[in-house]
Amino acid sequence: MSAQNPFQDPLRFERRVPECALVIFGASGDLNKRKLMPALFRLAYDRRLSAGFAIIGVSRSPLSDDQFRERMCEAVKEFSEDTQFEPDVWQAFAQGLFYLPGDIGDPDMYHRLGQKLSEIEQSRHTGGNVLFYLSVQPSQYARAAQGLGEAGLGSGNGWRRLVVEKPFGHDLESARALSDELHKVFQESDVYRIDHYLGKETVQNILAFRFGNGIFEPLWDRRYIDHVQITAAESIGVEGRGGYYQEAGALADMIQNHLLQVMATIAMEPSASFRADSVRDERAKLLRSIHIMSPEEVRQDAVAGQYGPGRIGGKDVPGFREEQGVDAESQTNTFAAATFVVDNWRWAGVPFFLRTGKRLPKRTTEISIHFKPAPLAIFNGQAAQMTPNLLIVRIQPEEGLSLKFLSKRPGTGMNLRPVSMDFNYGSSFGERSPSAYETLLLDAIIGDATLYTRQDMVEASWKVVEPIQQVWHSEKNDFPNYAAGAWGPKEADEMVARHGHSWREP
Repeated sequence: MSAQNPFQDPLRFERRVPECALVIFGASGDLNKRKLMPALFRLAYDRRLSAGFAIIGVSRSPLSDDQFRERMCEAVKEFSEDTQFEPDVWQAFAQGLFYLPGDIGDPDMYHRLGQKLSEIEQSRHTGGNVLFYLSVQPSQYARAAQGLGEAGLGSGNGWRRLVVEKPFGHDLESARALSDELHKVFQESDVYRIDHYLGKETVQNILAFRFGNGIFEPLWDRRYIDHVQITAAESIGVEGRGGYYQEAGALADMIQNHLLQVMATIAMEPSASFRADSVRDERAKLLRSIHIMSPEEVRQDAVAGQYGPGRIGGKDVPGFREEQGVDAESQTNTFAAATFVVDNWRWAGVPFFLRTGKRLPKRTTEISIHFKPAPLAIFNGQAAQMTPNLLIVRIQPEEGLSLKFLSKRPGTGMNLRPVSMDFNYGSSFGERSPSAYETLLLDAIIGDATLYTRQDMVEASWKVVEPIQQVWHSEKNDFPNYAAGAWGPKEADEMVARHGHSWREP
């Protein structure tokens, strides 16, 4: 038996990116212009895409291929914050850009799309591989999948995959109904439910931090960790999306998907391997272990909020009910906080405090892991300074980690003070981190679903959130209950205080 060639080690090189075509439904929308196209151009800039890679934009706007290319060029120049625009790279990239005008509800559009894909398969040598991306209203997801199926586009010479943006339903029943519709055309293994939080470098680094270092995992349980806080704060309001946000709210828009997925990544058991299903099995298992609240527990451990008028950055800002497209008596939550507990041996008795909101004092997303204090204060007179150790995972705007612990101050006597050990992505590696959409788009093209959400995970998270929704929908809240620029309603502070803690201010 011959020895393995070391240069054939799959870990030695970047994963091979196959030839394929990407079809973006809703190509004239903000998501494509602000996120998808800049991410795709950056992948081309970094030579990460195959030579024959092609993009077909689909929307109702009557554009030619050249007009579409011009618009996408403008979008890339405007929204590619850390990528230098190089005309030569753009020209090569733009040769693979095509456009198809049409309506998702029109069966003829799908047949024309099939013809376009056949032409591109011949001219660009894509091998029949197609990734469909639904950057459209959630109400159109099922219709788009149905249209692809009726036109025979759910299968072909190569692989066919479907990327679906959140929200994945608006409750457990609708989430299941949506999955049933998608599964009529695509197998679950070919459905990629995208959660851009899971594509962020720091969220991925949680796995490396926990399972790649022998010193942390032994401390990662109820014996050493007192509680965990996850905060996702935005200083902006609804930014002209009042109509959409009024139907969603902070609980469904952020906690049901983003923050519960982050919590699952923090708290999951080690997977047997780093294969997609092994990692997702453990995240799903954790989500299923979260205690489902009773109505009385919801009233104690979940807090809804809505911002009123206030002042941020020296400027007066309107309340949510004064925003364009919002009902003057809206009961939508723009702030949501909840205390979750996990019913398993590792985390029994450890509260996880999650909060998110709009019009908070600053934009920040972080996880703070609060360790239990030292069992005995042996330093006389220092008990007040014996602050517990704290690990902070910063997700945005600056990605990194901080470990806070006590150290002796220089000089005579045993005087202690908190100090920090900081790790910052930018300064430590000296290179840019890819955007979440760069990572997730490339993974979908390669066929790596590790960072995507599976159907059972979606259902498990809706089971956690649905009892909170039901109570909040059945009772009228006294809104607004916090001023823009505050850290949410006082009830959120009281919720955490009942457990003997207080929110950490990021």
